[in-house]
Amino acid sequence: MNTHHLTAALDLADRRVPVLPLRAGKVPFGNCPACKDNACGGRPNMKTPGPCDCPQPCHAWAAATTDPATITGPAWAPLWKQAGAVAYHPGGTGLTVVDLDHAAAVAWARRELPATRTVSTTRGEHWIYRGAMPSVNAVRDGVDIKSTMVYARWLGPGTGTMTTLPETVRALIVKEPSPVRPLTVAVPTGGGECRHRTPAYLERGIAMAEQRITEAASAVHATVYRTFLAVLSAHGRCGCLTDAHAARLFAAAQTKGETARHCTDAWSNARTALGM
Repeated sequence: MNTHHLTAALDLADRRVPVLPLRAGKVPFGNCPACKDNACGGRPNMKTPGPCDCPQPCHAWAAATTDPATITGPAWAPLWKQAGAVAYHPGGTGLTVVDLDHAAAVAWARRELPATRTVSTTRGEHWIYRGAMPSVNAVRDGVDIKSTMVYARWLGPGTGTMTTLPETVRALIVKEPSPVRPLTVAVPTGGGECRHRTPAYLERGIAMAEQRITEAASAVHATVYRTFLAVLSAHGRCGCLTDAHAARLFAAAQTKGETARHCTDAWSNARTALGM
């Protein structure tokens, strides 16, 4: 067992920093057989884990934990033998990492950003601020924002005093909204008895589903999956649900920041869960 990585993970967990092991190549361990191809519905939010209760660290950042019993338990113990590094979920402990990938990016940060705690990386630096925000890659050349719903590699405590997340960093992710991508999705053709006495019944159900997604303040992944599951359960077996209805739900999810791939996976997983 790699006691160095395990000791570091337990030390971080003791300080309420959620951690997980990384394998060689600085990537998470692959999904376990029960979760392969996201068949479990995913584990999109570590605080609101959704339908998956898998104890293994196979859902990347969402598996990060501060529970020492899990970290040293039977599901994780074999993985520490293979671990190449320790990762943590910055947003889970209220932090944001500005990942500067090369010397030019570091020079830009020194000119434009307030000083804070810094950690040297193999190619640049991590600048760590107190405060969480959405994570976005490539906000400019060589600059990634790592906070919520991502992991960052633990490279040591760093140097300097950690300061509050500045507006200059938050502003890096502000941009004009992208147009919603049109999608083709599989809609059940039905065959069962229609329970929709009027078209208004289905319309009201779709409108309520759109509203549920739009109003999600957190756990958007889980909300999208559960909403798709509810819509398909109520309207997916009689043939009334159309591509246009599904497109409305996908558009609502993408407006909340979901990718087209996640929408497709969530829809497919919901259909599978319902035996469609």
